[in-house]
Amino acid sequence: MPDAPELHANPAAAATPDPTRRRIVAASAAVGAMSALGFPAVHAQSTVTLRILNNETSVDSNRALRVAAAEYERKFRTRIVVDSVPIDDTFPKIQASIKAGQPYDMATIGFIAHMVILANQGALVPMTELTKKHQWGPKILFPINNQVWWYPYDYNLACCYYRKDLYAEKGLKVPETWDQYLSNARALTVMKDGNVDRGGCVFPIASNGATNWTSFAFMWGEGVRLIGDKWNVTLDSPENTDRVSRYLDLYAELYKTMPPNMNAVSYAQLLGLFATDKVAHSAYSGRLVETLEARAPNLTTQFGVFPYPDSKGAARALNNGYDGFVVMKSKQSEEAMKFMRWFLENHYINWLHSAPIHFQPPRLDVYEDKRWLAHPLIEKHKSIVDTMHSWLLDKKIVINSIDTDGPTPDLRPPKVFESYVMPEMIQNKVLKGMSNADCIKTAADKIRQVITS
Repeated sequence: MPDAPELHANPAAAATPDPTRRRIVAASAAVGAMSALGFPAVHAQSTVTLRILNNETSVDSNRALRVAAAEYERKFRTRIVVDSVPIDDTFPKIQASIKAGQPYDMATIGFIAHMVILANQGALVPMTELTKKHQWGPKILFPINNQVWWYPYDYNLACCYYRKDLYAEKGLKVPETWDQYLSNARALTVMKDGNVDRGGCVFPIASNGATNWTSFAFMWGEGVRLIGDKWNVTLDSPENTDRVSRYLDLYAELYKTMPPNMNAVSYAQLLGLFATDKVAHSAYSGRLVETLEARAPNLTTQFGVFPYPDSKGAARALNNGYDGFVVMKSKQSEEAMKFMRWFLENHYINWLHSAPIHFQPPRLDVYEDKRWLAHPLIEKHKSIVDTMHSWLLDKKIVINSIDTDGPTPDLRPPKVFESYVMPEMIQNKVLKGMSNADCIKTAADKIRQVITS
């Protein structure tokens, strides 16, 4: 795993890339004391204390939240205690607090699965009154029982990144089909001593969140769905079998263009491999732009983005992965809602600026907000930001993911996500040499087992 990029305290400087999307390396320095920010210690006259569990561990994100907390205390005599932990620790810590009878009052959630679980547990307060004030992009709110249970702040759409300078050297065009993507990846693969020195691309294969998030949008564009409208498993249905089989063949060929030892690629490696000129294509969200700014400034004008293509050039796709705020059901839920209402009215833009490209706004009004547009990195990469915005408005682009695949928000798709059924399907193809038919049948049978358990 590459070293984590340097984190910057100044939001006007190069943006602060968090080293990973789903498996964040804990940075204890990012969770500094309030005194380090120049604010006085908590005043004795504070009458209420609220706790928020935060999984955005970068310096800038912590600072944005703590600055807001300090201002709120000064104005309303309510203390906001910020507890920051890596994203993988967030849900267990939330569940432990509930079990102990001392739930957090608020939290940031990094998996739609966890929001669905908490909502079904009756552990959340509806946030419909806050979300109804704005127009939102597609497939972001996920209402359950006619209520919205979180306030999204980030789309985290996984898209394809490519090196424009390398494309120009080879006379390549942005691919619109699987074959074109594969051809480009092969053309940009550099061999040395019989091994791949610079990979044509990298897509994860491990049983981890990085694989679930970045490796399957090729299928979504083909119209593949794991679960049908009646919660029936459709991965091995007649209309899907051929599509999935061709996807497995595509992946096996792409795998040959990847650098060696790519069986356990993490989020950090997806960032690092592209930033260090080890691959010509990668997949990620806006965090990759921020990583280039911090670690590879020479590449900040040499990259482009495009959605995952389908096999025929008829459709494109993106893999979603969301982040949002939730208010927990606690003895102080009313006070927590007051803070959240104030925070979203007064500090939402500041929060987005703590990861200016990575936090792709789900609220459509933000794209016209002069305050948001004024950030130096948004100004510098306006064409990328505009492109990502256009994807939300393009009805021909399919947005889907393993943990949201299904007719309605439900606990069953998250089970499929967390059981790593789909990464294992790729492993069976690439590493074990199983036939496509056996790979698909094994995965479909396991999905049936998982969603009925």
